[in-house]
Amino acid sequence: MTLSIIVVHYKNIELLKLCLKSIRDCLAGEDLDYETLVVDSCAQPETEPILSEEFPEAKYFPFKKNVGYAVGVNCGIKNSSGQYVLILNPDIVMTKEAVPKMLDYLRQHPEVGILGPRLLGFNGQIQNSRFRFYRPWTIIYRRTFLGKTRQGKRELSHFNLSHLNPVEHAYPDWIMGSAILTSRSAIEKVGLMDERFFLYFEDVDWARRFWENGLKVLYFPEAVMLHYHQRSSKAGFDFLDFFLRRETRWHIASALKYFFKHGWRYKSGEELQRQYEQSI
Repeated sequence: MTLSIIVVHYKNIELLKLCLKSIRDCLAGEDLDYETLVVDSCAQPETEPILSEEFPEAKYFPFKKNVGYAVGVNCGIKNSSGQYVLILNPDIVMTKEAVPKMLDYLRQHPEVGILGPRLLGFNGQIQNSRFRFYRPWTIIYRRTFLGKTRQGKRELSHFNLSHLNPVEHAYPDWIMGSAILTSRSAIEKVGLMDERFFLYFEDVDWARRFWENGLKVLYFPEAVMLHYHQRSSKAGFDFLDFFLRRETRWHIASALKYFFKHGWRYKSGEELQRQYEQSI
């Protein structure tokens, strides 16, 4: 098996169907041996018969409760057999040639451990999906009015890598986990996602561990996918978001776990890679 595509789903069957249809349509006619796995948190009774009827090729792994994103991804990886692993959110719509381009690049560049495509909204606008690692005050600036201050704007520009051209290759610290391709050999070296992160920061933590193991993280804009992105952890009420939205509480809890795990001082991915190379 060349490729395993893992879709982690949570209570949005229409978006899931759109995602699975795009996978089937875009890979039809490609000389590619692949499998599709759907891992479903809080599985609804109607989901399995719908998938069985409309997407019988998809392997289905339901969970009665919400197990979190990292658990879902790891379940997919453990039950897959592909040499390469593509992880997608169900709000991703694949485009023609995206996957072949990503696979070809990863095959030819073993120094790259994980790569992500350029993401476009359904309106055609580029969505930023490559970032520097968080610093503690990044969270504060992103979640409060302080982000509108001069210092806040400077910090958020630093975090968002705003100086980079979105249609050129880049090696950011981390890429958004909505659509990421890696290899099984890289996963065996780095390990699975850390399941202590229930939701949010599991992709940040994973990218950091790739760098720590000498593997680069690549933003790969030649491949394009569409993303119906909603920032569910922010409602626009600053500090009140913490009390009004469980997603906000999950995000902040994951941030604290991340900083306690990796420390509070910023290190770039390239710095982490240099430390790895010096240690071997």
